[in-house]
Amino acid sequence: MSAFVSRHHQPISSEEQYLYDHLLSRIEVESAEQMIERFYALFIDGSRYPEADVLAALDAVTASKNAAEEFRYVLNRCCHILINRWQARSQSQTAIPRLIELFETEPGTSAAALRRPRAVRRLRELKQQFTQTEQYLTLRRLAQVVNQSIEASQKAGQSPLGTLIRRYPYLYEHCLLSEYSALEQQHTVRQLRATMQHQFEVDLSQYITYQFRRGQLNRESSSRNGGGLPQRGTSSPTSVARSPKPVSNPTLLDDHEVKQAVQHYMGRVEGDRSYRDLAYHFLAQSGHSQTFRAFKDDLYEYLTASVDAEYGRRQFYNQLHAQLSNLLPESNGKLLNDLLLVRTCSQLLNFLVVESPKNPNHFVFIDLLNNLGPILTTGLLLKVVLLCRRVKPVLERRVSILFSHYESCSRDAVQWLINLLENLNVALSAHFGSLKLSLIR
Repeated sequence: MSAFVSRHHQPISSEEQYLYDHLLSRIEVESAEQMIERFYALFIDGSRYPEADVLAALDAVTASKNAAEEFRYVLNRCCHILINRWQARSQSQTAIPRLIELFETEPGTSAAALRRPRAVRRLRELKQQFTQTEQYLTLRRLAQVVNQSIEASQKAGQSPLGTLIRRYPYLYEHCLLSEYSALEQQHTVRQLRATMQHQFEVDLSQYITYQFRRGQLNRESSSRNGGGLPQRGTSSPTSVARSPKPVSNPTLLDDHEVKQAVQHYMGRVEGDRSYRDLAYHFLAQSGHSQTFRAFKDDLYEYLTASVDAEYGRRQFYNQLHAQLSNLLPESNGKLLNDLLLVRTCSQLLNFLVVESPKNPNHFVFIDLLNNLGPILTTGLLLKVVLLCRRVKPVLERRVSILFSHYESCSRDAVQWLINLLENLNVALSAHFGSLKLSLIR
């Protein structure tokens, strides 16, 4: 994937490396506030930097014949040299959004009034161009993730969908990394993903435990009262002491929706089998001893078993059958192998969700959500991913395309997508997370 590729096509110049080394040396000895002032003076204002040799290196980089295309990567890496260090220091993390906000500020003095007017003017032009790039967009999203204050307004319906990026760690590597992301950036994003994913799993587990214990106490109380309503004023000191400390719902779903989602993804969905059981049984039955054509026929039955028949008969069954029939027909006579399994599941996710940023049509996905709802639609996607865990990043990438597509829309306008994102968060955490949500069963 291009987001994880280094800039091997263009060697790093000595001046560019000098800028990186300079920032790396200063950030080890200066505060976040001092580094923000440095960054502003060097890259935003471009005229009042104390080290003349650093300015000379910057002028050489911006004067390069490739600067119009390459400077975005230089500036992005300079940002992430700072961000990577600050992210590792909890007391400095608040500096990250402030750093990114610098690109929205205007220098106080015009370039014409300064020494080196031509170099300063060129720097400011390139800085302005940078704010229109994918690299800058990923920085803005990163600011949303690390900015704690955003959570306070998470229910604001008129806020853009993009302000919710913090909630979905499974989107980070696709929304917070861009073409030729530097190693510092990749490290920061992966560390953030691990931290935020773990926190969500802990919060979800504690919330489920709280709901379970509260339900137990309510049933015990009802039993003591002969099945009637609890009597006012009859709570004993023991029952009060046993009352679990309230835990907030970590999702944007209501309590009933969370309960439904968790029970569905971890409980029995077809007979006495869970999603994991169904996937295991299907793979055990299919194995690698049948032809690819026979596998696709069985796969059709596996997927349609969880789709409402009345809805499926209208058009979905035919669409899915055609999709599978037309998939790699030259391999129909071959025995199923890992490569065919990966390619099949990847193409299914393209069909069920969205194909690519260049072709963002998602009519099938919208139709599924409108007719099956977010829980069953997420369950259908889960069925595919549990067959081949190697395509989990493919699913995350498909969903990130939709997130980016609707990023500037108000939350109220894309509530259907938010419901899907929240359900997917629960489903992926339940099946791929590090915590075992044993109470669900």
